[in-house]
Amino acid sequence: MERMEYFIRRFLLVIPTFLGITFLCFALIQFVPGGPVEQAILQMKGIGAAESGKGLGIQGAISEEQRKALEAHFGFDQPFYKRYWKWLVEDRLGMRMESYKFPNKTAWELIRERFNVSLIFGITGFILSYLICIPLGIYKALKHQKSIDFISSVIVFAGYALPPFAFGMVLKMFFCGTVENLWDFFPVSGFHSDHFGNMSFFEKTADIARHMFLPVLCYVIGNFAVLTLLMKNSLLEQIGKDYVRTVLAKGGSFSRAIWGHAFRNSLIPIATGFGSILTVMFAGSVIIEQVFEIPGMGRLSLEAIVGRDYPVFMGILSLTSVLGLIGNILSDFTYVLIDPRINFQEM
Repeated sequence: MERMEYFIRRFLLVIPTFLGITFLCFALIQFVPGGPVEQAILQMKGIGAAESGKGLGIQGAISEEQRKALEAHFGFDQPFYKRYWKWLVEDRLGMRMESYKFPNKTAWELIRERFNVSLIFGITGFILSYLICIPLGIYKALKHQKSIDFISSVIVFAGYALPPFAFGMVLKMFFCGTVENLWDFFPVSGFHSDHFGNMSFFEKTADIARHMFLPVLCYVIGNFAVLTLLMKNSLLEQIGKDYVRTVLAKGGSFSRAIWGHAFRNSLIPIATGFGSILTVMFAGSVIIEQVFEIPGMGRLSLEAIVGRDYPVFMGILSLTSVLGLIGNILSDFTYVLIDPRINFQEM
């Protein structure tokens, strides 16, 4: 009963937390220089300068009435709280607002176009990270202070020290044919080939796999060391606990003590990242998508920030906020599945 009350409280807290996050970010972007009004004025000056050939002398061409008309067009003539309410309710978290950078497209249409790309990229990298790092961490714990543990630690830390974007550039150089006389196994950029629409289902799957192999490898390398060492240290800690020694003292085998008792408890720290599966299509892939020119959510968010495309930026922010808050609750639920003894009565 206490757990049920805890999760109900957590779900109810999602609403005020979401409002606080979006309200604060919405307020901040109102004061960031170079907004849509300023950019529209610069474009008008640029057109005027090109026509008159007078360069910066065109500054006087933008009258106060024109500025007010631009502010009214973008909604900046309204009080702040009214703009936020319109974004929250009338525009459905800004999803109905038209992008400043991509005319005739709403924020939701742009997000929907990129969503599937980042979903495949993020979930594939997330699953592979855990499928590789958890077994490797267990193996390192069981072979602690042996030569294989030392060699694997060198590889793990080397991968951790190499930034994913730098690793991506090296992979492109060696395996994408960007350097003469080197291998040309994978496409240099993009999510699929130009003739993708004419392929069969299996050909489409193979084509996407070829395009995503190197980016996903970079994504896995970025999480490799942290997850592996977290799994190793957590299992080593559980092996040293009294309950494991008790199992061995009662005649239980070492395998029973590890797999029947220590392994399950060692997964609790790992479970902190399980909830992030809801946000893998938004986080951690911005630079990788930029390096490999993948049209995903990470690249869209970067373009929105650089181009001051507030509707798209706030749309992505609202989605990541909701999914992140729900992901935290999912992580807590995972704790309960792993260790039913956990209660949240005092939380």
